[in-house]
Amino acid sequence: MVLKFPETPEFTGLYQPSRVETDIVDLEIEGEVPATLNGTFFQVSPDSYYPPMRGTDIFFNGDGLVSAFKFENGHVSLRRRYVQTDRLKAQWKERRSLTGIYRNTFTNDPLAAKNNTTANTTVLVHGGVLLAMKEDALPYALDPETLETIGVWDFKGQVNSATFTAHPKVDPENGDLLGFSCEAKGDGTPDIAYFEIDAQGDLKKEIWFKAPYAAMIHDFAVTARHVVFPLIPLTVDVERMKAGGQHFQWQSDLPQLFGVLPRDGGADDVMWFYGPKNGFQGHTLNAYEENGLLQVDMPVTTGNVFYFFPEADGSVPLPETLSSQLMRWTFNLNGPGNSPGDEHTIEPQPLTTFRCEFPRCDERFSGKPYTHGFVLAFDPALPFDETLGERPFQFFNQLAHVNVRTGQADAWFPGDAQCFQEPVFVPRSPDAAEGDGYVMALLNHLHSDDTELVVLDSLKMAEGPIARVKIPFRLRMSLHGNWTPAEVLTAARS
Repeated sequence: MVLKFPETPEFTGLYQPSRVETDIVDLEIEGEVPATLNGTFFQVSPDSYYPPMRGTDIFFNGDGLVSAFKFENGHVSLRRRYVQTDRLKAQWKERRSLTGIYRNTFTNDPLAAKNNTTANTTVLVHGGVLLAMKEDALPYALDPETLETIGVWDFKGQVNSATFTAHPKVDPENGDLLGFSCEAKGDGTPDIAYFEIDAQGDLKKEIWFKAPYAAMIHDFAVTARHVVFPLIPLTVDVERMKAGGQHFQWQSDLPQLFGVLPRDGGADDVMWFYGPKNGFQGHTLNAYEENGLLQVDMPVTTGNVFYFFPEADGSVPLPETLSSQLMRWTFNLNGPGNSPGDEHTIEPQPLTTFRCEFPRCDERFSGKPYTHGFVLAFDPALPFDETLGERPFQFFNQLAHVNVRTGQADAWFPGDAQCFQEPVFVPRSPDAAEGDGYVMALLNHLHSDDTELVVLDSLKMAEGPIARVKIPFRLRMSLHGNWTPAEVLTAARS
């Protein structure tokens, strides 16, 4: 049997699967990692173990491969393990891919596992375990130290939805995990469930309600009093899936839709707000309430970012016709005539002038008034090595610090053949001022087969890295990750 991945953009260059599980003690470091930076940066990548069964596939359908970068007294070590999902173990048994179209089990091989998740979108330590999450199923739990897979995690049998978000939030006041499920009763259902789970893993709150239709909700926003669910105009149709079609389909005639739920309310209290049509609102930077208004900050793109989920006629916009900015959505929940059941319209206002995505805040200020954000940015005017051909999907050539109150930005450009993966922010100390700390991100080198983890001073971004951690092989493009302080990991082991 020939084991070879297709020569397509989804499986070459930045997207070539690495398939590397390893332990490396003391990675090479250029510069100096602050000795006070102690903890682990966990991140996960969709990293396909086998070539696609149908000869082609999308990046998001790769098996979850977790990287743990352990920072300890100026040293950095790396451990990488696949999440041993039911799906991956079934493929190991048959020694081939058993998976068809993304999130369409009707197209899978009969020998495929019933649980189709890859657990490949984010990883977060909570309740003593490392949760590997993808929004199509419940999480998998891993041991935070060894990365050994424990199994499907239903929060001690307390969460009975079919799915769970890949973008939970942690309440900075008490450590509660705030999460949700969309398509919560199975594929194509409009049901949404909201959960609050305390730091010990006990369910505190559960609220179920229905959206007007089933659509992608990739991320959400939380304040002390409300939860905001952004419905992207990528809709779900089970009959289309049964006919061999995609799980999601772009609908340019639909608005960007937001459901606002009071955290102390119920299904009858949800208010729906309708934004402009044909817009993509994916990841949230932060949200807060001030002067009677609820503000949600997030990058918004003018059209369909996901070329692999086209409209019904197969059309997708050319990448150069799309633009994205960091936007602020303002919800007046107490305005004239505002009540559940009414239809409300909303228009976002720009906070920046440049293209950006993968936003992160100082999470000690999550859900609160704040000033500092950190994003991946793209400036098409900066040099690019044209010998590389076209820029790959998810190409961002700057790492930026944004002051959301003034709009000012401070960015680092690494060169004409490099691009970034999602950043994380780490406070300089537990009581440091907001935004004062370190930003770390994986840096892709497009001409070579290696990757760096760069560490920058968050308040001096343009000066570039204070440390470059060398990874002696190329990591496939990842999605999301989180920083866990050493003391939290120590408590998880006790």
